[in-house]
Amino acid sequence: MKIRKAKTQDVIPIYQLLEYFSAKEVLLPRSLAELYDNVRDFFVAEDEGEIIGCCSLHSCWEDLGEIKSLALKEDWQSKGIAKNLVDLCLKDAPQLGLKRVFALTYVPEFFKGLDFKEISKEKLPHKVWKECISCPKFPDCGEIALIRDI
Repeated sequence: MKIRKAKTQDVIPIYQLLEYFSAKEVLLPRSLAELYDNVRDFFVAEDEGEIIGCCSLHSCWEDLGEIKSLALKEDWQSKGIAKNLVDLCLKDAPQLGLKRVFALTYVPEFFKGLDFKEISKEKLPHKVWKECISCPKFPDCGEIALIRDI
């Protein structure tokens, strides 16, 4: 198993992985167009040529980024891979000029274990809500906002 930056050839497997978890309503679906547009934001975990996980770091505002689309095939969960994916995103943040990174999640304990602190969603800039508006669960999705200084 290795983790690396995503390539355009990884978009279809990333899409399929995200679709699986969006059908379970644990993350937002992403369109193929959005994934191709943002492929540079993604890291992927790969085992013997198969994409088993993904995570992205998206620049949202002047010094604020978001951890998005963290997904890992169920057989690979609880092995530290998700933590490694997030860690790589966090290491990438300073290169983009990001000083803080947030996540919106249904699994806050995972992010708290990575030194993220829970905050009120209202403390995030309105720009981060652009995806929320089109979500069928808006405005009461139940996601928890967490943030970490870099």
